[in-house]
Amino acid sequence: MNNSDYLALARTKLANERTFLAYFRTFAVFLSSGIAVIKVEALHSLMELGYFFISASLIIITIGIVRFFLVRKTMRKMLSE
Repeated sequence: MNNSDYLALARTKLANERTFLAYFRTFAVFLSSGIAVIKVEALHSLMELGYFFISASLIIITIGIVRFFLVRKTMRKMLSE
């Protein structure tokens, strides 16, 4: 593996981390929005939407974590070859 391959893998690693952080930001926004909708009395009629946001946030963070580790595993395989 030459030097440019190592640089490409380093860029891919950084891109993977940025993508995970994007998933995490989305998770945080959905979770906080869901909690806010549930807690605010004026939005009581939208309580189902709050529970949907919380459920969606858990799905989003799960996808982000799984994707992060799959890409990391693939990169480690490429390094060992």
